[in-house]
Amino acid sequence: MQAEEKKSLVGEEYEVEVGPVAHGGHCIARTDAGQVLFVRHALPGERVVARVTEGEEGARFLRADAVSVLSASKDRIEAPCPYAGPGRCGGCDWQHAKPGAQRRLKGEVIAEQLRRLAGLTPEEAGWDGTVMPAEGDKLPAGEVPQWRTRVQYAVDASSGRAGLRRHRSHEVEPIEHCMIAAPGVSELGIEERDWSGMASVEAIAATGSQDRMVILEPRPGARLPLVELDKPVSVMRVEEKDGGIHRVHGRASVRERADGRTHRVGSGGFWQVHPMAADTLVKAVMQGLLPRKGDMALDLYCGVGLFAGALADRLGEKGAVLGIESGKRAVEDARHNLADFERVRIEQGKVETVLPRTGITEVDLIVLDPPRAGAGKKTVEHLASLGARRIAYVACDPAALARDLGYFRDGGYRVRTLRAFDLFPMTHHVECVAILEPVAKGS
Repeated sequence: MQAEEKKSLVGEEYEVEVGPVAHGGHCIARTDAGQVLFVRHALPGERVVARVTEGEEGARFLRADAVSVLSASKDRIEAPCPYAGPGRCGGCDWQHAKPGAQRRLKGEVIAEQLRRLAGLTPEEAGWDGTVMPAEGDKLPAGEVPQWRTRVQYAVDASSGRAGLRRHRSHEVEPIEHCMIAAPGVSELGIEERDWSGMASVEAIAATGSQDRMVILEPRPGARLPLVELDKPVSVMRVEEKDGGIHRVHGRASVRERADGRTHRVGSGGFWQVHPMAADTLVKAVMQGLLPRKGDMALDLYCGVGLFAGALADRLGEKGAVLGIESGKRAVEDARHNLADFERVRIEQGKVETVLPRTGITEVDLIVLDPPRAGAGKKTVEHLASLGARRIAYVACDPAALARDLGYFRDGGYRVRTLRAFDLFPMTHHVECVAILEPVAKGS
């Protein structure tokens, strides 16, 4: 006997009172029947008409957009971006909120994740509850920050126009200009060109150098277009056969500047997107760790060596740093970037695989900057066994951070301080730096 097909509720509208913010760029509301709605384009305390975008009868929750605001929050502004709003570009979550309100909402999400997943209050995490702008990021009121130094555009197959994905969709929203793109990206004029035959176009504008890069991903069988831009730019292509990124024109890397050092970052490699993010995070990590001459340190998920280089600079000739990174190209870049430090070693592989093989049983300091999913219980248990004086955990996802902080607590570590930074304005994303230390025996 076939199960009865449940009725789709997409397109249904509900007049609702909007409740608290939730992780992911939406707020929570409930229908009169008690069904949970995750509502985008709303703010806590508002009364809105919410139109369902995903979900069916009997589902645990529905997704919806606020298509009409009946009673507005004092934190609401008219979205400055013409492509923001229900059914439009999915890149920004909070264009309709004042900058201070955006940071307040992010702080509420962090606090809720700490409480729910780690059992910690902000006070117990050594956090004052604020989300700070990036170091030196002081924007006049009402202006949209042009912070995104790496923008991946999707290309509409029928028109060849570059745009951005709509929320939770493969559909492309063609745009004339992305307001949060850094000037170095905007000056490439990606939106003005015909990219027929391409699946995506990524534009990169390095921080601290004039390096620019465009990475083209062709659709199967398509030829690369002739790229002639006003600025000197490297051009790369994504190869269909192996998914690798190969040089077409120019150098296969950009030079990024942070902490007084220049870092080579290969095509497709990871670097913080906000131009002041790398310096902001290095400063927070070093202030929290207080490295000493001669310390032994680990830099896990080390990328191209940002924190390893900062540590090596401060540990002196008798100090040592071991970095571990899974990406082959990132490891090559890290070894290049740190070649002038004799006592820095970079190993390639997954942290949970490589670290046990090193035979290291104790260290003084640890930095870990894991991917969005976090480090996980097994890795945290191993790190807690090494007896580090202090650990710096850099996190781009507050839920993963909170889960791992709970594992560290079980391993005998407490959070000394936590700082949160708004390195992704207009979006729901936030970066945190937690400093941990061993719990004193007998406490």
